[in-house]
Amino acid sequence: MYNDFSPTEKNIADYITQNSNEIGHQTISELSKILGVADSTIFQFTKKLGFNGFKDFKIALLLKSNEIINETIHESISKDDNEITIAQKVFDSNCTTLSMTKDFLLEEDFKKAVSILNNSHHLFLFGIGGSEIVAADGHHKFLRSSMKAFHNSDYHVQLMDAARLSKDDCAIIISHTGQSREIIELAKIVKDTQAQIISITSYPSSNLAKISDVSLISVSSEVEFRTEALASRIAQLSLIDSLYVAYQFYNSDKSSESLSKIRNVISNLNEPID
Repeated sequence: MYNDFSPTEKNIADYITQNSNEIGHQTISELSKILGVADSTIFQFTKKLGFNGFKDFKIALLLKSNEIINETIHESISKDDNEITIAQKVFDSNCTTLSMTKDFLLEEDFKKAVSILNNSHHLFLFGIGGSEIVAADGHHKFLRSSMKAFHNSDYHVQLMDAARLSKDDCAIIISHTGQSREIIELAKIVKDTQAQIISITSYPSSNLAKISDVSLISVSSEVEFRTEALASRIAQLSLIDSLYVAYQFYNSDKSSESLSKIRNVISNLNEPID
């Protein structure tokens, strides 16, 4: 497409090809300032390349730059591997998944997600199947915070909970593909209540990501003995951990009070019975 670009577009393309590693961590405003063009010019350039916008383009660029790392995420278990080697390869795979997810975590997206949490009265966590386990873990964590958090493993109850949200609430919706009919139906119900949605998914162009107010991307790759959905769970749990810690940090006074109450209750159970 390069020969058909305008002079301005060629200038953008040249900068991208020469600075691809840096662009993955720049905002659209930072890039437009460097190039001396409007934000809309960068946005339209990425649209012309076939992307939904600058964010999708950045993620694709990061994927490309991590192509070699992405290949090594496969455990590659061989018949000559013993038990400890198999375990080490699983750990290596998980470490790579976490490293790549960290690289793909965009500052503006995470900042927006934390802001949504800070300004919400109630938090509802939703997930189905393997993602439900992550939602349950998130609920277990946020119970220690000053946030009133809710979760239920039953899908029908999740639908009822979704209908009860208000514009002052938020939802964390977890789905590996972001495309299942059940999770999209649930997200639409939440959207109708005007509550804000933070999604965690491995597919930035999924229907769930498009419905969400902000989407955090968990990186994963399918391997011989486990699906990418299982591999992504480690990354999803870490994203939930990050949201929880950030929320606790920005609400430290109220969080300390809540933590103290919970620790007192749990410590009483650890005392021997006379």
